[in-house]
Order: sequence, then structure tokens, then C-alpha cells
Amino acid sequence: METKLLVFSPKLLILLLFSFAAFPSSSSRLAFNFYGASCPSAEFIVKNTVRSASSFDPTIPGKLLRLLFHDCMVEGCDASVLLQGNDTERSDPANASLGGFSVINSAKRVLEIFCPGTVSCADILALAARDAVEIVGGPMLQIPTGRRDGRASVASVVRFNIIDTSFSMDEMMKLFSSKGLSLDDLVILSGAHTIGSAHCSAFSDRFQADSKGTLTRIDTSLDKAYANELRKKCPSSVSSSVTVNNDPETSFLFDNQYYRNLMAHKGLFQSDSVLFSDKRTKKMVEDLANDQNSFFERWGQSFLKLTIIGVKSGDEGEIRQSCEVANG
Repeated sequence: METKLLVFSPKLLILLLFSFAAFPSSSSRLAFNFYGASCPSAEFIVKNTVRSASSFDPTIPGKLLRLLFHDCMVEGCDASVLLQGNDTERSDPANASLGGFSVINSAKRVLEIFCPGTVSCADILALAARDAVEIVGGPMLQIPTGRRDGRASVASVVRFNIIDTSFSMDEMMKLFSSKGLSLDDLVILSGAHTIGSAHCSAFSDRFQADSKGTLTRIDTSLDKAYANELRKKCPSSVSSSVTVNNDPETSFLFDNQYYRNLMAHKGLFQSDSVLFSDKRTKKMVEDLANDQNSFFERWGQSFLKLTIIGVKSGDEGEIRQSCEVANG
């Protein structure tokens, strides 16, 4: 499978500099090849771990990408979502279905052998999500590193910072804006749903069950035939462990099929479908559906912005010895 290398254009470099300037105490201390001297093999070790795990479990790339989103959108990209314990972000019901933790932990264990106390879990997670996209056909990206790990993780802040699948456009825009992300970033980063899967409960609000438990489509923005497929996969009595692919066409390939699905009224979530029904984003969805190269280029820009939200660097945070436990 051919992978497209995105070389940073002058426009993207200006974006990078602007983004760093917006967070002078944190992201300005990130750097490309940050571990070039202290741990030259760091990025190779992470990529090799992700590739190996994905070869055994094709759902891993989608899980890693989602894990990064849930980390960065809550208290910034500081690996706080990885911390275990009562009342941590990871313990919140909104994060109960997250996966990919074992891949991050595996990479960390190897890095601690070759470069003890050097590579942060926050960087491992950002690199792993980047590599996950490349492994399933997406663009090869360069991202700066040097993030440090947060010491705290609190469940109570999760719900206010994660998009619910029933959110309206205005609700999503408000949340993204609070993170320094634009409307364009919202549409581009939603393209992450070209891979991954969701539990039936995540889109159950688009159906209604009668007294016999038979589901009926109540969201008419959903294609009727697609809705019937979803009803078969997710009957009212379905186990809570059952999942459905976000993209019914190319489930394990990072491409622009997601936007074609939206145009065909096959967005799995209400928060997907609204991107095509809302006049503010409809044209952009159409453009991305027709130009995968444009999607890949713009993905690189928006993904970069995502990975530098609220980062800790320099004297902030720490380098955890274990990704699941803060240092003593």
C-alpha cells in the first residue's frame, strides 16, 4: 500500500509557528526530532510497536486515534487519559470503550529499556496515533515532540470536553473553538471516523423501539437502507459489547470515503450527518469527498494543531516511568 509523505509547505510551517506562538510556555518548546540525541530510535520503536500490534488486530489504528482525541481534548495532550485509578479520566463512563492502552504500554516498556526516563507517554501516544493513520493508508506526517506527562487526571472534566455523538453543529463548534480549533478543523478531524468502530449505544438515538422491541428509524437524515443494516446489527436486545464500523465501505483504510458516506446519508452518528446537512460545512464535505489529496494535506495541518493542544513541556509535568501511574 502506497503511503504519501507530506512535506511541510510554507503555509504549514507558518501555521506551525503561529500555533507555537499561541502557547509560548508549552508548545514553543516542542521540536522536530526532539529525541535525536537522547533517544535516536524513539520514533522507530513506537512505529514498530504500532505496526506489530495492528498486524494482529486491525482495530488498533482506530483505537489509537480515538485515544489521542480523548487525551488532547481533555486537559491537553499530556497522557492523563492513560492514568489508572478511581476518579481518573480513564474511569469515566465516556472513556469506558477506549482501547489501545496496551500498545502504548508496550512501546513504553521497550523505550524504558533503551532510553530510561527519556520519552514521555504523551509523545508515545501522539506518535502512535500518527503512525496508526499511516499504517492504514493515510499520509506520513512529521510532528514535533517534547511533550511531558501530566501528573493529574480527574474524571469530572471529561464530559465537558468530549463531543457527544448527538451534538449539534453549534455545540461542536463551541467545544472546538475552546481548544483553538476552527470549523475547518472540525470537519477535517471528523474524518478520523473513516476508521474505527462504535458501540450500538452511540447511535441508538437515531432509532426508537416499540413495545415489542422493534427498532424504527426516527432520524430521516439517515439513509433508509443503511438504517436497516444498522437495525440488523444492533437490535434492541443487542449485547453492549457489539460494535459497528464507523465507515461501512472501507472500514480499515484511512481515506476520504467518510465524506462520500456523508453525502450518501450514511454518517453513523448524528454529529457526522450534520456536517453535510449544515450549510456552513456542506461545501467542504463535498470538496473533501472529491479530493483525497486535499483531505490528506489538510489532515496534516489539523492533526498537528490537535497534537499541541495544552501540552506540557520544559519544567512542566514529568516523564513517567509507567504510563498508567504517575511517578511517586
